[in-house]
Amino acid sequence: MKKENKINAIVAFACFLTLMVIMLGAFTRLVDAGLGCPDWPGCYGHFSWPSSERDIAAANAAYPEMPVEAGKPWPEMVHRYFASSLGIVVILILLAITTAKDRRMQRLVKHARLLFAVVVIQGVFGMWTVTLKLWPQVVTLHLLGGFITLATLWLLLLRLRARPWRVSKETIGRYKPLRLLAALALLVVFMQIVLGGWTTSNYAAVACPDLPTCQGRWLPTLDFQQGFNLTQSVGPNYLGGVMDNDARVTIHFMHRIGAVLTSIVVIMLSIRLFLTSTVYGRRFGVLLLLLLFTQLLLGLANVYFQFPVSVAVLHNLVAALLLVAMVGLNYQLQKVREGGLA
Repeated sequence: MKKENKINAIVAFACFLTLMVIMLGAFTRLVDAGLGCPDWPGCYGHFSWPSSERDIAAANAAYPEMPVEAGKPWPEMVHRYFASSLGIVVILILLAITTAKDRRMQRLVKHARLLFAVVVIQGVFGMWTVTLKLWPQVVTLHLLGGFITLATLWLLLLRLRARPWRVSKETIGRYKPLRLLAALALLVVFMQIVLGGWTTSNYAAVACPDLPTCQGRWLPTLDFQQGFNLTQSVGPNYLGGVMDNDARVTIHFMHRIGAVLTSIVVIMLSIRLFLTSTVYGRRFGVLLLLLLFTQLLLGLANVYFQFPVSVAVLHNLVAALLLVAMVGLNYQLQKVREGGLA
C-alpha cells in the first residue's frame, strides 16, 4: 500500500474514532458521569477506576466531598481512553504528512498542524471540564471542540482524496450560485449545534417535557438574561445544573426555534440542489433531507419518550453527520470542475 493510501486510511479511521468519542462524551453527560472521576487524567488516582472495596474505600477517603458513585467512573474513563487514542492517531497523521515527500502532501502540512492544535486544545478543555466542575461555558466549548475536530478531519480526508465533482460545461453554472446558501446552511447547522451544546451543558433538555407546546404554553415564560448568562462563576459544582426553571425553558425553547430555522435553510438548500437536475445535486439533496428528518424525529422522540439516553446519543451522532455533510458539500461546491457528464 502506498504511503498516501495509508494516510487516507488513518484519517478515515480517525474520523470514525472521533464519532465514537462524540457519542461517548454524550453518553457520559447524559448519565451524569461528567464528574464520575473528580481528578484528571486519572480516576481517584487510578489509571482505570477504583473497583475493589479497598480501592473504593481509599478513593472515598481521598475525596470525601465526591465519593465513588456506582456506575459513574467507567463512562468517564472509557471516554478518556478513546479521546487519548484519537490524540495518538492525530499525532501519527501529523508525522506522516509532515515527513511525506509528495508535493501534494506538503500542501496539507498546515492543515495537519491545525488539526493537531485543535486536538491539543480539546484535551485542555477536557481537563477543565473536570477541574472546573462542569462549568457550562467549558462543557459547551468541549462539546463544540469534538465537532470541530471531526469537521477538520473530514475536510482533511476530502483534500487527501482530491476527488472534486466533475460536471459538464452546461451544468457547472448551476452549482456555483449555491455556494452562498450552502455556506449559510453550514453556519446555521453549526449554530444549532452550539445551542444544543448549551442546552445539554445547563441540563435544559428536560425543561420542556411536552410537544408541541413547552410547559403547556406556545410561548412560555422566558428569561434570556439568565438563560444565556455567559458569566456564570467558576467554583460551584454544575452537575445537574444550577439555573432556575425559566432560564432552562428559555434555552430549550430557543433550541426548538433553532431547529425550525435550521430545517427551513436545509430544506431550501436541498430543493436548490434538486433543481440543478444533476446526479451530484440530487444525491446530496436526498442525503441532507434524510439526515435532517432523522434528526428532527430523534429530537421529537427525545421529548415524547422522556429523554432516553440511547435516543439522545443518536441525536448527537446525527448532528455530527449533518455537520460533516455540510462541510463536504461546501468543499465540493468550491472545487467543482468541468470534465464530466453530471
